[in-house]
Amino acid sequence: MNAMLEAILQGDRRALARALTLVENADPQGDALLEALFPHTGRAHVIGVTGPAGVGKSTLVNALARYYRQVHQPRHTVAVVAVDPTSPFTGGALLGDRIRMRDLAGDPGVFIRSMASRGAVGGLAWRTQAVVQLLDAAGFSRILVETVGAGQDEVAVAYVAHTVVVVFAPGLGDDVQALKAGQMEIADILVVNKADLPGAEHMVRTLEAWRTEREGWTPRVLLTQAQQGEGVDALARSIEEHRRFLQETPAGQAREQRRWAVALRQALQEALLAYWSDHGGEALWPQALQALVERREAPTALARRLVQQICDNPAP
Repeated sequence: MNAMLEAILQGDRRALARALTLVENADPQGDALLEALFPHTGRAHVIGVTGPAGVGKSTLVNALARYYRQVHQPRHTVAVVAVDPTSPFTGGALLGDRIRMRDLAGDPGVFIRSMASRGAVGGLAWRTQAVVQLLDAAGFSRILVETVGAGQDEVAVAYVAHTVVVVFAPGLGDDVQALKAGQMEIADILVVNKADLPGAEHMVRTLEAWRTEREGWTPRVLLTQAQQGEGVDALARSIEEHRRFLQETPAGQAREQRRWAVALRQALQEALLAYWSDHGGEALWPQALQALVERREAPTALARRLVQQICDNPAP
């Protein structure tokens, strides 16, 4: 493990890829690596990119990463975490972002990791936060997290990213439906992509009219045409403006506390489930399920009893 730890800190991409697999699979060795690397985190700026399917999130992420590498000064090293939906029938996922972003693949300053959502809700995979921590420790200065893009309830990215970019496109549903989405409430920057399509300017005006200030920050509204790279420079400037805002105001500390509160809650859930499994909980599972099927106990009451039973009489 020490050899892998040193290799990651020295920029070894193969070691990083192996470590990410361990972390994503909740392997104890991966958790040990995360714990050892945690003092090296806190330097990256994490940018969440979310929005409905079909608005061009992957294209925008690709264009933004390319901008950070080729235009922005000083140049940033960039990691991309792209979450793909898992099939409820086969359990598989396409993991296709490395194909869609192949023009970045030869750049040693870019690292792309696809993750299967594995049934997690909120647009992210269960261990996205842990993967982001590892990439942060590996020295990437900008980490782009792209969500699944499946619906309005994709708000989990707000507890992983420092800056949340919500992407829309004209012609993908009425404005009112878009504005009712929970994503509007987490947006730091609102992007209307595919600016060449009819209705783009109207959507910009609508978003500007409906945006609300949060903690002293009013979401910026931008037009982009990611496929041609248009508007990406303005997006990068707005992201940097928001990063400075977080550094210079109490809002940044408040957001950081919320991010880590969610990370701690997830770690607690994993630890409790591991304790349950290691101390005889799995043996109680069949009887517990039967009690539910026969309506002898409600799930909440049954869960309290099983936790108490394991705590009072843990199996050796």
